[in-house]
Amino acid sequence: MSERTKVIVDIYGKNYTVIGEEHAAHIRKVAEIVDEKMKGIFKKNPNLDVTSLAVLTAVNTVNDYIKTKEEMEELRRKIKEE
Repeated sequence: MSERTKVIVDIYGKNYTVIGEEHAAHIRKVAEIVDEKMKGIFKKNPNLDVTSLAVLTAVNTVNDYIKTKEEMEELRRKIKEE
């Protein structure tokens, strides 16, 4: 079993304790990206409550993940064809 890392991060003005197997720098980077996404979405939609903002952030993040995964799969397919 890997060692667990415990890091306190600030996301959208609230502190969270995140425990994971990744290095502290990785956990902080993830929190920073989530914070930036939430602030960006709020800037475009200032009437959102925090719950809606969090859900839209999750939806946008998963959308980015799926697009990146599809692009990676397409690149792998092209490499196999060569």
